[in-house]
Amino acid sequence: MALGGLLSAPAPTAAQTTYPVKPIRLIVAQSAGGNADFVARYYALALTERLSQQIVIDNRPGGSGVVGTELVARAPADGYTLLLAPTSHAINPNFIAKLPYDARRDFTSISLLGAGYNLLVVSQANAARSVRDIIAAGRAQPGQLRYASSGVASATQLTTELFLMMAGLKMLHVPYKGAPAALTAVIGGECDLSFGSMASALPLVRGGRLRALAITSRDRSSALPDIPTVAEAGVPGYESSSWQALLGPARMPPAIVDRLYRDIAQSAKNPEMVKRFNAEGMVALGTTPRELDEHMARELEKWAKVTKAAGLSAQ
Repeated sequence: MALGGLLSAPAPTAAQTTYPVKPIRLIVAQSAGGNADFVARYYALALTERLSQQIVIDNRPGGSGVVGTELVARAPADGYTLLLAPTSHAINPNFIAKLPYDARRDFTSISLLGAGYNLLVVSQANAARSVRDIIAAGRAQPGQLRYASSGVASATQLTTELFLMMAGLKMLHVPYKGAPAALTAVIGGECDLSFGSMASALPLVRGGRLRALAITSRDRSSALPDIPTVAEAGVPGYESSSWQALLGPARMPPAIVDRLYRDIAQSAKNPEMVKRFNAEGMVALGTTPRELDEHMARELEKWAKVTKAAGLSAQ
């Protein structure tokens, strides 16, 4: 990949801070190859240049992200062990009983790195041409329409359940092993709809195999400017994203948090970074620690309500 543009900004001088003096381990609590891994590797590349120390990616999948997340919760709060936390960080406390950590208390917020959105898609054979058509069909056939997700308690399922909760609908959930299988089920008519990630669904929309009815973001996407948001298309106030955040262990020194946040914020503005994220159907963010704190509080509250409405009990 052409990554030179990410490395164009000069690194801060040693006089600005003594941190870091050794490589930093960034734990990604998911397998390599997904959105979390994509975000981790692009920011690691940019921060390695800015901090003059290697950011080492350490993929630690397992237990819906719990295994890798617990490692960071128990690590020294010296800034040398960090966590790439996805949306599931705010979902797990509502779905997994007896987590070995507290999703807020045991971590330090550094920055919200990026967010991706989902497309509400149907097959080309489906008669629905809008969100209002889906709502009308759902109300006419309560509990009969089938939606495909990438798994039980996945972001795909909860994104759909948020839609159903806010629209006052009931549908049958059909979980699949991953996004490709779920979207294939929609194409083949096994399911009526799915909220697929932009990265997974957009190529199928552009290839004419799926029809996009709406996007889950607050504003329309430059990638699909003619596709309305779910909120403007019939469910006011609706918004859902699959996000990636940078966290550290609790009680990290404020000076280290500030150093990391500022370098992240500058990296997120880099034109090459913006281009790469947009190509994946994502946006680079680089928020302040306080903004991430506020975001995390909203997400925990939102997904708690959705989990309860969907009847998902803690395992």
